[in-house]
Amino acid sequence: MKFQHTVSYAAIVTGLAGGLIAPASVHAQASEAAEQSGDEGFIVVTARRREERQIDVPIAITSFSSEKLEQQGAIDITDIGQTTPNTTLEASRGTNSTLSAFIRGIGQQDPVSGFEQGVGIYLDDVYLNRPQAAVLDIYDVERIEVLRGPQGTLYGRNTIGGAVKYVTKALPQDPSFKARVTYGTYDQAEAVVTASMPISDLVRVGASGARLSRGGFGKNLTTGLENYNKDIWAARGTVELGGYGEPVLIRISGDYTRDKSNPRGGHRLIPGAVSGAPVLDDVFDTRGGLNDPIQDIEAYGLAMNITANLSDSVTFRSISAWRKDDTATPIDFDALPAVDLDVPGLYLNEQISQEFQLLYEGDKLNGLVGFYYLDARADTLFDVRLFTTVPGLTAFTEADVDTETYAVFADFTYDFTEQLSLSVGGRYTWDERTASILRQNYVGGGSPTFGGAGIPAGAPATDFDGSANFKKFTPRASVSFKPTPDHNIYASFSQGFKGGGFDPRGVGTNAPTTNTTGGPSDAEIADFLSFEPESVDSYEVGYKGSLLDGALNVALAGFYSDYKDVQIPGSVACTVNDLPSFCGVINNAGKATLKGVELEASARLGQDMLASGDRVMLSGSMGYIDAKYDEYIANITATTGPNAGKPVPTDVAQFRSVQNTPEWTASGTFSYSTPVGDGDIYFGTTVSYRSKVNQFEIANPYIDQKGYALWDANLVYNAPDKRWSIGLHGKNLTNKRYKTSGYTFVAANPETGELALGPNGQPIPTLGPEGTLTAFYGNPRQVFVTAGIKF
Repeated sequence: MKFQHTVSYAAIVTGLAGGLIAPASVHAQASEAAEQSGDEGFIVVTARRREERQIDVPIAITSFSSEKLEQQGAIDITDIGQTTPNTTLEASRGTNSTLSAFIRGIGQQDPVSGFEQGVGIYLDDVYLNRPQAAVLDIYDVERIEVLRGPQGTLYGRNTIGGAVKYVTKALPQDPSFKARVTYGTYDQAEAVVTASMPISDLVRVGASGARLSRGGFGKNLTTGLENYNKDIWAARGTVELGGYGEPVLIRISGDYTRDKSNPRGGHRLIPGAVSGAPVLDDVFDTRGGLNDPIQDIEAYGLAMNITANLSDSVTFRSISAWRKDDTATPIDFDALPAVDLDVPGLYLNEQISQEFQLLYEGDKLNGLVGFYYLDARADTLFDVRLFTTVPGLTAFTEADVDTETYAVFADFTYDFTEQLSLSVGGRYTWDERTASILRQNYVGGGSPTFGGAGIPAGAPATDFDGSANFKKFTPRASVSFKPTPDHNIYASFSQGFKGGGFDPRGVGTNAPTTNTTGGPSDAEIADFLSFEPESVDSYEVGYKGSLLDGALNVALAGFYSDYKDVQIPGSVACTVNDLPSFCGVINNAGKATLKGVELEASARLGQDMLASGDRVMLSGSMGYIDAKYDEYIANITATTGPNAGKPVPTDVAQFRSVQNTPEWTASGTFSYSTPVGDGDIYFGTTVSYRSKVNQFEIANPYIDQKGYALWDANLVYNAPDKRWSIGLHGKNLTNKRYKTSGYTFVAANPETGELALGPNGQPIPTLGPEGTLTAFYGNPRQVFVTAGIKF
């Protein structure tokens, strides 16, 4: 069985085993073969931390090659969420660079330091511990893989929903140069330059630089700044030693990103309750007056990947990394000029990680054992300014939440026959979470951290230091039956968990207490601020097949997940030391069931129709998920009976929804490609659909998004040998307005979530007199031209 037109799968495997082909070149050849044949089954992926055909892996995977991403005009990793089943990838609320990721109903909406995302983001096999600076721009990329379902055995504790793997290109053996420029609507102007050269037979160096710029989709009518603009400088540098036939490959890489885009201001959905400020006509306009601190995001890191072939069957791999990112951002919750609910914030993250792997490849047995270590620091500092409620009233929070993790893991596959194989694996994780949390009210101005002249108002509401330890074993098992090499029927079980921790926004003095005099004890405060790990048991059955000589490729998966101790973070209006304030609320609310199906398919509808070598393709995806809470325990204050005025645990599951998880996701792409002279031309058009989305667990008719469809189109010409290319790309051609996130601080029934309305028929504010119901929107219609050259 061969890759049509290019290279045989057997040759690739042989090259890998003998160390003759660098892994990245394998992926490039496989991707090119798949592009030419239309056979997605032959794409090589590393979902199980070793190179395999995608069709052979008993995991639901969507893979995007660099060629496919270029054809689609993809800008950053959020673009791939539109065509990946049961997946949501979005920029988080008031920023361009913080990622909100959900897969199969599991993710993390809140970017503060006490919580970690439930979808693991990996940059060249390095785990990004925090969501800040995780909206990775697409340049110099080899491929992106989306692994759906818990990946706890091979990828760790915070891949409970799945993992997204961003893999950059390896350096070629010969000197190379590549440049790409883009110009489009909203003054979009981008340039990416990549160059590499060999220093000797064993040493290669390379670098990429990117300038990514775009004007705003709207305007801040108070500050005069563009809203939703983009202002990014980025660079990567790589040194490679060995490889290409040598038994050892050492890859040292560094990356740097500076994002100085303006703060992304929200669009008010209700008039101002006091000022009467009307709702603006343009959803991309805002009136927020906060611009302190000046928004500035800086992210950088170093990594060293070592691969050593110790023998024909044993390979050693080491992945060492250090990363740091600092985010300064002003968030104007109420989106009005007055200081009604304004939050200047700092997010300071740093991590060191080390992973060792020992891989074995035999005739029947393949697998690896490994060790992982992570030491991560996440510091969050922010004011909550409520000047229009009490003059100069500020609730300041400083939270340092550190994580230290050790893990050992193993995963092996045994082939009983050419048709039947069994895979088993497991990971044991030790987690230590340490927190130092300070909450202090100020009056007369903001906190000194943000240049304010406020005076401390009483003792700190929280002055907490504590730590917690968590241990967990997460197993995985799967069985695959391949009646022929082109068909794979599999069933799997996997388990994942996400560590517990402490809510940095919680208020210790508000902890429930049995003390009749004085405040709560240290133990009661620790219990109030802490939350336990959450876990998921996932079952999956699937089929992957290549039919009709590669003309039709299908991947079908059904899954059932038992989601336990679900962490539900949130923020509400509260009272602290008799002053109105902003408080975090977190608990392990209960359990949910997530079940559904996913289908991905590509079909070659015709070949050599209008011209020799042309192709007509139809590809698409469909995801369905039934995500429901079976139990959701909330503390509801009783209004009658013996517990009147006291919080009573109440199951409110029937009134709660799984956030950021549409019931249906679907996409379809029709494409035509044909040779033109010695080059070729590609045309493709894609329609993607997402059904109704609840932004939070409690339904809200203002910020929840109804079902919507997006339409994209791409026209690309490649010159002979792809020496140069030019493309015309259109995104969201119908100019659909759709909400991606929002903020809400208005009164609602604590049990049903139904909004309470005032005499004017508008929602009643709970924090700040104006009322906060603001939304953020996905990008409007964009049209741009991209030109590239390489040699």
